[in-house]
Amino acid sequence: MVAPVITGYYRYTDIFFEWHQALPEADRSPLKATLAQDALVHPDHPLHREGVEGAELYLGTLQNFETRLLFSSAQVEYLRYWLHATGLTKNLISLPYSDCLLTESSLRHVSAVTFKAKEELKNVLKQIEKNNKRLKGADPMLNTRREIFERVRTFWVHKVGTWCALDFEAWDRDHTMLTEFGWSFVRWIDGKPVEEQGHLIVKEYRNYTNTFVQSNREHFSFGESEVVNKATFKARIQNLFADLQKGGPLFMVFHDNNQDIKYLKSPAVNVDIPNLSFLLPEATPDDGIFVIDTSDLFAALEGEGGHNRRSLERVCRHLQVPTSYLHNAGNDAHYTLLAMKEMASGDPLDMQREKRWPNRTGNTAYPCAPQTGAGVKVRFEPWEEDDDYSDMEGIGPTIDKIKEGDEVQVETPA
Repeated sequence: MVAPVITGYYRYTDIFFEWHQALPEADRSPLKATLAQDALVHPDHPLHREGVEGAELYLGTLQNFETRLLFSSAQVEYLRYWLHATGLTKNLISLPYSDCLLTESSLRHVSAVTFKAKEELKNVLKQIEKNNKRLKGADPMLNTRREIFERVRTFWVHKVGTWCALDFEAWDRDHTMLTEFGWSFVRWIDGKPVEEQGHLIVKEYRNYTNTFVQSNREHFSFGESEVVNKATFKARIQNLFADLQKGGPLFMVFHDNNQDIKYLKSPAVNVDIPNLSFLLPEATPDDGIFVIDTSDLFAALEGEGGHNRRSLERVCRHLQVPTSYLHNAGNDAHYTLLAMKEMASGDPLDMQREKRWPNRTGNTAYPCAPQTGAGVKVRFEPWEEDDDYSDMEGIGPTIDKIKEGDEVQVETPA
């Protein structure tokens, strides 16, 4: 019998530091030179892939939620054959120990990651080590959110199905009276994205004005609003969902989904959404309906393991997605999709967080914090949280607190 070929991944550290030590003296130098970081990112490296700038490796999450930088077993196999074929090694060098191979069962998630320069690779290795220490004893909810984040990234990269963000607005004195519905979706046809957005206003409730929540129903920024009666409102949403479920999986994107899903199932809408799943599968699905929540994705990105959820406005602010006329159902749906795309199309979670907010987590963000349990929560400055925050706040006494007769020292610039 022929033994089955087992594929998987090897830790970068095992390949870089340990593999050559198990080889005969003559084979060590060629392998070390091929694995050198400046060589890996060079366009002439044997592992260079056409169309990819730099070195393509893999970032994997172990079952204990620690992260590791990885080579694929295919890359390792290719390297040994390439070294022999080019005459750099006399014989085909042996594979690393089988105990070093990480199979799919050993990993929660794996995604490709590219390094354009040697410095990027070195910095990520340091960051991975720091993050693994900071995540020890992390809130289980944070670990769950981190896993969801990476699955969403993987599904998005594969360009499958339909991704539809949606939002309802209701009269704030009676939430059974739905006043607006907005949607924004993208689906792929022959590998190309096709997008659509829309906004419906219920005619019977058009004159109902909110008391506690801002109302911007007349300010849809991405097309023309349609004013329809309640019966048409219900039929249009039902027909939209019937269409969205054609051609692969449907990913329903919300920002804090609880209320919107209740509205979908309410008598005013009564959408048929069978087998709705709040759990994302491990592999990219071929069908099904799945809920994705941008408030959870952003919580994973900023390192929030508790029950605090950012508003859509705050999430877009921190992701640098410009917004206007929020609390319009069409606008909110579109900004929700933009926020999801901004996170899903970026780097793996920890790399993305560090690029967006460098040195803002753990003890670097809080220099006086104890050395254990620092966590990966991003520390945002007050002016990043609030547009109205004065950049002079907290520096000294405010003008209204300076009493007549107080001496105010002003230094003259040199």
